[in-house]
Amino acid sequence: MKGLIEAIEAENLKSEVPAFEVGDTVKVGYKIIEGGKERVQNFEGVVIAKKNGGISETFTVRHISYGVGVEKTYPLHSPKIASITVVRKGKVRRAKLYYLRKLTGKAAKVKERI
Repeated sequence: MKGLIEAIEAENLKSEVPAFEVGDTVKVGYKIIEGGKERVQNFEGVVIAKKNGGISETFTVRHISYGVGVEKTYPLHSPKIASITVVRKGKVRRAKLYYLRKLTGKAAKVKERI
């Protein structure tokens, strides 16, 4: 039974997943169906968390929109994700960047890794 579940999970894993870490700024293209049409909506922000592994792996992206913090959590291997593009690499010393929720302005910026 366990081998069957692992086989189904392995078949649904995405093969083309870019290497990104917590602290990186990414642009996520998410497929949205409106009426009968399908379009891709981009969401750009800092990855503040990555959780789990395998088929259930998720990552949380945060950005500020009109002075309000917006966070979205995406399943990494979802067929709804059209693309993930790494815009810039961040230099951080934590696995989870939840402290960014309390910060505003320049203080909420993540240094770039060179």
